Amino acid sequence: MIRQFLGRQVLGLCAAAGVSLSVALPAQAETFITVLTGGTSGVYYPLGVALVNVYGKALPGAKVTAQATKASVENLNLLQAGRGEIGFTLGDSLSDAWKGNEEVGFKSKLDKLRTIAAIYPNYIQVVASKDSGIKTLADLKGKRVSVGAPKSGTELNARAIFGAAGLGYKDFAKTEYLPFGESVDLMKNRQLDATLISAGLGVAAIKDLSSSQEITVVSIPADVVQKVGDAAYIAETIPAGTYPGQTEAVPTAAVRNLLVSHSGVSDDAAYAMTKTLFENLDALAAAHVAAKQIKLDATATQSPVPLHPGAMKYYKEKGLM
Repeated sequence: MIRQFLGRQVLGLCAAAGVSLSVALPAQAETFITVLTGGTSGVYYPLGVALVNVYGKALPGAKVTAQATKASVENLNLLQAGRGEIGFTLGDSLSDAWKGNEEVGFKSKLDKLRTIAAIYPNYIQVVASKDSGIKTLADLKGKRVSVGAPKSGTELNARAIFGAAGLGYKDFAKTEYLPFGESVDLMKNRQLDATLISAGLGVAAIKDLSSSQEITVVSIPADVVQKVGDAAYIAETIPAGTYPGQTEAVPTAAVRNLLVSHSGVSDDAAYAMTKTLFENLDALAAAHVAAKQIKLDATATQSPVPLHPGAMKYYKEKGLM
């Protein structure tokens, strides 16, 4: 949390081993930056830790920490309450937060949220044990399925995709609301048949599962994606070889991820965090392959929530606005 955040005066560029340093801002008191991530077995957490490392070197005097959370919905509620400075979220969750969709976990409109950057797409990955016999979404009926932590971005994706496929949780023999790692542990123990995971490609939990048993990555056809009826959902493909034993490309759905802050964070701080993010993409990509899809282009400015003025200043400098 910010006790007294970064001042108004911007210094020049710095350098440190392995990291291209961004703007350094003088802190007149101890500076705290909390990066809100997700579960430790997902993608948000390793990327958040990498972001902490980058910010820690680029912003001298700042105390930067990563906080493991239940991801999107929790992160957005924490940001609205000022209990974090930057956090990861899915685009559809952010849209729901801005509208104040109580059904998915937002008791009122989260009007303090401000966007830092749209980053990489989250691929909605439905994975089943080969022994379960599940080959299509329809085959999930009567099976034991994990849909992600309650009201997490993953669970909201599960509702949307299964609903578009004509399935409800009542159609499953058992519905578990678990993070990635716990879902995979139950699948290893033959206590679950399938799980839906919404994350960047190369999820550690899925790699872990595929190293212990044969899996099927279940297709989400383009017509199902269209039936979701939300522009945040796009048709995508999981390339062949993404996971051990996955020999063919698999159609699926994807939703854009974003980094979000709030209006209580100073313009200079938001500018520094935005600039430092894009000047250190190699360091983030080294932490997780998903970060290779983060690009400094016009798509980075696209969000259902207004950009933070500090982020906007950076994008204008780069000719993107």
